[in-house]
Amino acid sequence: MREDKNFYIIDKNVLPEIFLKVMDVKNLLESGREKTVQEAVSKVGISRSAFYKYRDAVFPLYENTRGKTVTFATNLDDTKGVLSCVLNGIASAGANILTINQNIPINGIAMVTISIETDAMDRDLGCLVEELQQIDGVQTFKIIARE
Repeated sequence: MREDKNFYIIDKNVLPEIFLKVMDVKNLLESGREKTVQEAVSKVGISRSAFYKYRDAVFPLYENTRGKTVTFATNLDDTKGVLSCVLNGIASAGANILTINQNIPINGIAMVTISIETDAMDRDLGCLVEELQQIDGVQTFKIIARE
């Protein structure tokens, strides 16, 4: 019998503390700052059993997006070169741009949706989003879909 899994994108600010601590342990182990699970859970302040209970259920968005299609919604200032900077940022991360849909700007803001393929990216999706949000003229930049 096939088990259906449901995945959700949830703001980390509303997650129970245990999930955040599990991610801290995973980051310590992945980075090499701690060598064993026991050392990492002791440093973070959770039990080994709690870590093992949740380790396969919580992961950062980028871990599950390699080789996937991700769609962004963004509001950009209607200023020459802003969209070009966003597209260059996406391309410099190694993502393949699949679609770009731009509405006619209203009140100086253009709504744009961009779909990308992530399999060749050289950085994680979270870093890319943070970089793109920092571009002058980018009002909002959000992930709206992932396949």
